[in-house]
Amino acid sequence: MRLRKNFGRHKRLEADHRDGDSVSASSSLASSRSHHDPFRFRSRLSAAAVAGRIRLRARDGFRLAFGARMSWDLHRLFLRHARDITAALRRRGLSEETAADITQDTFVKVLVSPPGRSVTVHNPAAYLFRVARNLGIDHQRRERVLRRVEMSAEDFAAIVDPTPSPESAVYDRQKLALTRAALAELPERTRVAFEMHRLDEMTIAEVAAELGLSTSRVWSLIRDAYDHIDARLTGL
Repeated sequence: MRLRKNFGRHKRLEADHRDGDSVSASSSLASSRSHHDPFRFRSRLSAAAVAGRIRLRARDGFRLAFGARMSWDLHRLFLRHARDITAALRRRGLSEETAADITQDTFVKVLVSPPGRSVTVHNPAAYLFRVARNLGIDHQRRERVLRRVEMSAEDFAAIVDPTPSPESAVYDRQKLALTRAALAELPERTRVAFEMHRLDEMTIAEVAAELGLSTSRVWSLIRDAYDHIDARLTGL
C-alpha cells in the first residue's frame, strides 16, 4: 500500500514538472514573438512609412495644444499597436490611407492631450483603441454631412469665413511670440529636433537619421520641447 501511494505521488510530480516545462516553453515562445519585428505589415504601406508619417498636427488653424508630460512610452506603444489600430479602423469601413492617417492622429492626440489626472488608465492599448474609434466615428460623420450637401468639399469649405476676429488675431500673435521665445530658450539639439519635425514636417525616422540619434531619443526631445512651450503658454 505505501509503495502504491509513493508511486502515485511520483507520477503527480512528473506531471507537474511537465506542465511547468510546457508553461515555460509557451512563455518563451510568446516572448520571442513579442520581440518579432512589428514592422512586417502585409499592406502596401510599410510600417516604416506609417511610423514616419506620424506628425504633430493642429488641424483647426495654427493651434498648439500642448499636453503634460506623458508617463507612457508612446514610441513603444506605437510599434506594438499601430498595425492593429489601423486594421480595426479598416474593419469599420475606412480606406487604407484614412485609417493610417487616423492612427497617426490617435497617437498625436494622446501625446499633446494626454488623459487628465482624474482619469486612471490601467490599459494604454484599450485607451488608444478607444481614441482611434472616436476619431474614426468623427471622420465618418463629417463624410456623411458632406455627402448630403450638393457641392464639392472645396466649395463647402469656401462658404466658411476664414477671417479671424480681432480678439483671435491678438491672441494668436501673442501665442506665436511666446512660442518663438520658448523655442529660443530650448537646448539647441532639442530645438533643432522639434523644428525639423514640427515645422519642416520631417518624419521621426528622418530626424533621427539626420541627428544621429535613436527614434526614442527624438521622441523624448520633441516631448521636452512641447512641455517647455506648454509651460510658457500657461496663463495666456
